[in-house]
Amino acid sequence: MGKKHILTDDAKWGYLLVAPTIIGLIVLNVYPFIQTLVLSFSTTHPFGIYEVTGIQNYEQMFASKEFWKATWNSIYFCILTVPIGVFLSLLAAVLLNAKIKGKSAFRAIYFLPMVVAPAAIAMVWKWIFNAEYGIINQIIGTKVSWLTTPGLVLPACAVVAIWSAVGYDAILLLSGIQNISKSYYEAASLDGATKIQQFFKITLPMVSPTLFVVLIMRLMASIKVYDLIYMMVDQTNPALTSAQSLMYLFYRESFVAGNRGYASAIVIWTVALIGIITALQFWGQKKWVNYEV
Repeated sequence: MGKKHILTDDAKWGYLLVAPTIIGLIVLNVYPFIQTLVLSFSTTHPFGIYEVTGIQNYEQMFASKEFWKATWNSIYFCILTVPIGVFLSLLAAVLLNAKIKGKSAFRAIYFLPMVVAPAAIAMVWKWIFNAEYGIINQIIGTKVSWLTTPGLVLPACAVVAIWSAVGYDAILLLSGIQNISKSYYEAASLDGATKIQQFFKITLPMVSPTLFVVLIMRLMASIKVYDLIYMMVDQTNPALTSAQSLMYLFYRESFVAGNRGYASAIVIWTVALIGIITALQFWGQKKWVNYEV
């Protein structure tokens, strides 16, 4: 007969403490995902009624030029925001770690965009990019339609996304930099290493695990971008097609057109795309992320 496993009091308390998180994960994440997966193979009707119709939604989705354009827009948005955003975040973290006066004030200023309402951010930046009286056009002395020109609208939105996220990512990277032992820098200084050499030989390798986490977070956020584009680009904007992301297309199909089955297929595709990119990142991290202490 097998041994009976008796839970100790500590184990019972442990399960009790993690129960809210597990229940929340199942109710708010696992169940909705399963429901979305089922709906992606279904045709939906009013009042929550649906019937499973196979891969019809996916066939329609993969045959749609609008879908592929939205996919490219999401990937292009990642290309525009992630490399520059992560680089600027790392640069800001290094500068904030230096011995300068008022570091706490600078940290608060950099982090401020993360606590400002997205709607307020969009309003300010729409005014900055305004073709008639925007600050940017006033500075360069021209009238460029930043938010209504197909080739400029997504880069303009990318600028806002980078500005909004740099402070948060910089704080995360700063915490990683501050965990590096000063003895490494002292030994490097005794060996005659310059500040630049110390950065590439000590700081960058030692902060690479935090940098990897920031990179994953920023990639996922860029692929799922919706609110920024929704608030920056009006539905009557002639450049909407050039800015529409996968999540924006999902919103239109689900909440405007009422085609929840097709919208669910878009969500599943987005999740798969994020999964592929994340898997590639985890595969590639072996070549540049240093977990040795």
